[in-house]
Amino acid sequence: MAIVIGMPRRSSLRTAGLLLVGLSVAALARAGLNGHTSPSAFAAGAAFGAALVLMTFLAGWRPSWPPVRTLLVGALGGLVVIAVPRVIHPLAPAAVGMRPEPFVAWAIVTGVVVMGEEAVLRGVLFAAVEGAAGALPAVALTSLAFALIHVPLYGWQVVPLDIGVGVWFAGLRLATGGAGAAAVAHALADLSTWWL
Repeated sequence: MAIVIGMPRRSSLRTAGLLLVGLSVAALARAGLNGHTSPSAFAAGAAFGAALVLMTFLAGWRPSWPPVRTLLVGALGGLVVIAVPRVIHPLAPAAVGMRPEPFVAWAIVTGVVVMGEEAVLRGVLFAAVEGAAGALPAVALTSLAFALIHVPLYGWQVVPLDIGVGVWFAGLRLATGGAGAAAVAHALADLSTWWL
């Protein structure tokens, strides 16, 4: 992210705009390629995640292993995302429950998608918007983008939940200074849908 952080405002806005266009195209392509079978959904998800990771590399992001504190914050954040709906509505089914077989393949694709989404949203896009306009617009824009990229697959009913989760993940990013905690929380929340 070194290229995005500290960029002049104009460069940050251009980077944010290009990332939003790329994210939109990737989300629509994923939905179009998803199909109705596990193999087609796995292929579409893996291609989506890989495209997002490539976008972040082109924007200057370079992965690094987060500190243990960040991993712990992310794990706690993921448990909150899992627990809150269960506490509020204990008998309600999950908003998006999935059980595509086989589990290992689904878990790997889920990891690739999470890494791509978090590297773009709470990584380079957040940094670009924060550099150009501040933290509050970065939280708002990345949370809205997070919700909207899920609409083609899951429908409009997920938007309120995904905006709330996006704000939570952005809060984890602000609390830890990077996308690692949000990625851990996101992975835990997504993987929990197998059992919930």
